[in-house]
Amino acid sequence: MEMTAAAGSGHPGGSLSSVDMLVVLYNEFLKHDSNKTDWEDRDRMIFCKCHITPAIYSILARTGYFDPAILPTFRKLGSQLQGHPYRFYPKGIEMSGGSLGQNLSIATGVALGLKAQNKPNRVYGLSSEGDLQEGQSWEAIMSAAHYRLDNFCLLVDYNKLQIDGNVEDVMGVHPLHEKFKSFNWHVLEIDGHDFNQIREAIAKALTLRGRPTVIICHTVKGKGISYMENQAGWHGRAPNQDELAIALKDLDALEAQVNLTN
Repeated sequence: MEMTAAAGSGHPGGSLSSVDMLVVLYNEFLKHDSNKTDWEDRDRMIFCKCHITPAIYSILARTGYFDPAILPTFRKLGSQLQGHPYRFYPKGIEMSGGSLGQNLSIATGVALGLKAQNKPNRVYGLSSEGDLQEGQSWEAIMSAAHYRLDNFCLLVDYNKLQIDGNVEDVMGVHPLHEKFKSFNWHVLEIDGHDFNQIREAIAKALTLRGRPTVIICHTVKGKGISYMENQAGWHGRAPNQDELAIALKDLDALEAQVNLTN
């Protein structure tokens, strides 16, 4: 929220709907080393939903890829933190991205390459409904099943809203479960904001063989911010300073609840 407010632009809604998945993945499952980004034995994280750089950069900074102090330079002229991810900086970005549909094909190709070399590395992808509205995505999904890429796990941030409104009004993707199943994928379906469900689903995906796995994560756009939740208008709009102050109070209240529960 602070990054997008400082920049006056960005995509807070989808960043908040996907960040819980990234927290679990990066801290508990993804095999990576922030001090050795070319480590051959690392898992590959490919972002297919690339406009959520506020979430991407936040998790990379918090897991040691760069100093969090540069986060406020997001989208500023000369900053390494561009609006969409760039392959060469900051550290930790596996593939540049922007156009929906393309990086799911790249993730499939990376998984196929690792499989052909008999390497144990896994490939994780993060997609969205907008990404799955692209025909190229379904070619990749078909190919991943054809080549039995059980080293590939795709998480779908299914918040059901996009920049033009309700996904089902713009270009429906429902029913995702049946679609992926018909393309011969293992399909898991969870609450994408429940850390235990995210944890259990990724752990389950690690045990499944013979086919790629998709985890359909039901989420809320703008999760945690009172005025932002389930509002398509916050897809690509940054908060002003008054809205930021409310958002930070909302998040402080959520943090207090979590601490009380734990």
